[in-house]
Amino acid sequence: MNHRKLIDKILEIFLISILSILVLDVLWQVASRYLLANPSKFTDEIAGFLLIWVSLFGAAYVSGKNQHLAINILANKLHVKKKKILQVAIHAIIVLFAVFVFLIGGTWLVYTRFHLGQISPALELPLGYVYLVLPLSGFFILYYSVDNTIKELKNYP
Repeated sequence: MNHRKLIDKILEIFLISILSILVLDVLWQVASRYLLANPSKFTDEIAGFLLIWVSLFGAAYVSGKNQHLAINILANKLHVKKKKILQVAIHAIIVLFAVFVFLIGGTWLVYTRFHLGQISPALELPLGYVYLVLPLSGFFILYYSVDNTIKELKNYP
């Protein structure tokens, strides 16, 4: 199994697990509120954190599958050679975004949250752990974009 397939499988299992926990959390939140008339204090916070994690890791996963949201009107009108050049340029922009926003900005955010000692109100969890999803998902987006660029350049006409 090559590296990309292994990373895909790890992300798939991780996303399925997070989404399953999120569904169970929301079900418990609804049940405790309406059936038990005693709303759980922490389920809302867990749901928010898990939603952030599933969204950002999901974005990394679909970028690896090249199924992310794209407006391809221009690409559809280009010839093969120019389309490949456009794809490489798009991957380069994604690499820059992943590096500066997710990796550098996300790492700074994680560091400052730990340094400031910020904790979540209900779970009393250090917020640095919540924001750790930014550099982690940024790493996966960076990996996929670089790998996609290499594949585009290898198949260059």
